[in-house]
Amino acid sequence: MALVFSSATPLLLIDADLAVVAASGSFCSAFGLDPDQVVGKAMSALGDGEWAAPQLRSLLRATAAGQAAITAYEFDLVRLGQATRCLIVNAHKLSYSDAQGVLIVLAVTDVTDARRIEKQKDDVVREKQVLMLELQHRVANSLQIIASVLLQSARKVQSDEARSHLNDAHHRVMSIATLQRQLASAKSGDVVLKTYFADLCDSIGASMIYDHNLLTLTLTPIVDDTVTSSEVSVSLGLIVTELVINALKHAFPDRAAAGKITVDYRSRPTGWELSVEDNGVGMPGDEATRQPGLGTGIVEALSRQLEATVTISDTHPGTRVAIIHHH
Repeated sequence: MALVFSSATPLLLIDADLAVVAASGSFCSAFGLDPDQVVGKAMSALGDGEWAAPQLRSLLRATAAGQAAITAYEFDLVRLGQATRCLIVNAHKLSYSDAQGVLIVLAVTDVTDARRIEKQKDDVVREKQVLMLELQHRVANSLQIIASVLLQSARKVQSDEARSHLNDAHHRVMSIATLQRQLASAKSGDVVLKTYFADLCDSIGASMIYDHNLLTLTLTPIVDDTVTSSEVSVSLGLIVTELVINALKHAFPDRAAAGKITVDYRSRPTGWELSVEDNGVGMPGDEATRQPGLGTGIVEALSRQLEATVTISDTHPGTRVAIIHHH
């Protein structure tokens, strides 16, 4: 009894009928109760009846019967004309109280301020996430506008070389816009590559393939459900885009010929392999004519960032470029 009365933590000592045997001064002070009016009262009658929560009463009865103990039960204390308080209750039956009947010690912790701070932090995080998504969508929209301007410029210029460079720039900006939209739609930092590559192929094909009846861009069905970070997925997506651009430029010089480009990703215990393969005209026979272009430089640079190597092979017909990473 003396420990209960002197406790700095709000405490109640209650009997099997859930009547108050003793209450700490800290309990009475915390919840605006008169210490002289608490002892002997049913717990459910304290104050204006705000302690009469049915679930709390059921848990206390189970505790009195020795069937349970209340550990970190959280409930809202609602009082007329006062702010609702969020409380955590712990209650245990005293094992040495047989001589004087069942006694339960109940401790109350007010976590209202802590919960409010947590909510404020969560609100700030959610607000930042919403702002980031909005920013990503705006960046993607701006990139598409830039790509549209580049495409219009490409149609107006007279020089074939300038037109080719503007078209390449258009494709690259569109690919970055596509990647930006893919990441903006992700709910977390993790990206499922199978879905990501499938959507990316659809987006690239829609913006870059001139005749879908003649040329197809597809993802192989054997790609597994590997999950990676958004940073790695961006690099992989840019590599795919660059290799597709190269295939469109060099593998199918005769736009009247049918062809296909296939994207593949395989994860193994020893590492992973990303490849883009076409069934086009293949590589030039003379290595001297194989001049490294901007796309090749980008692929090699991104592969080095991923600690992967680039291999190019002639598939008769066509070309296969593989990005291989070993653990």
